[in-house]
Amino acid sequence: MNKKERYARFIAYFEKAMPEAETELHYATPFQLLCAVILSAQCTDKRVNLITPALFAAFPTSEEMAKATKEDVLEYVRSVSYPNSKAEHLVQMSRMLVEKHGGEVPSDFDALVALPGVGRKTANVMLSVAFNQTAMAVDTHVFRLSHRIGLVTDKCTTPFAVEKELVKNIPADIIPRAHHWLILHGRYVCKSQRPNCTGCGLTDFCKYYSNKKT
Repeated sequence: MNKKERYARFIAYFEKAMPEAETELHYATPFQLLCAVILSAQCTDKRVNLITPALFAAFPTSEEMAKATKEDVLEYVRSVSYPNSKAEHLVQMSRMLVEKHGGEVPSDFDALVALPGVGRKTANVMLSVAFNQTAMAVDTHVFRLSHRIGLVTDKCTTPFAVEKELVKNIPADIIPRAHHWLILHGRYVCKSQRPNCTGCGLTDFCKYYSNKKT
């Protein structure tokens, strides 16, 4: 099976099985989504969703969070991974939004990655989810599944290399959903340690499954 056929079957499967894929993080505004994504680094969405209601009640906007101290925010985020650095990032990010962007989350990649706590993956999540732009955020799930399914080769050794390959081969209008197809399938079916191949609908074109059988 060539690359074009594999991508076509990947898209066809998820268009039918998961047509409305979206983030599992809870948020009401782009600012709240940005906070949630920063908090979700090396932490589960489930854990983040447990703490953000109280956090957003206390600091619903960038203007409100910009007035806070790191210690103020830390009280709400203690149960996530790396709470001290994340609390600091949230406060500094909010202050920069107020000072440079009128309190609004920018929809520009370069402006996003200039914010404290925002790297390439987080910026791409924001562009894709909040602004429906053609951006592919590559987290551990996306990286793992792209290799397992055979959407990318072993030569794609970095998240950026995987991102470029996926963007090149997936139609632009599908990329925001394809990001979530890979994340959700990796989260619930093709898990890191114990992939559930018997419950997977991709086995007829999955490179990992084909190699596993031989």
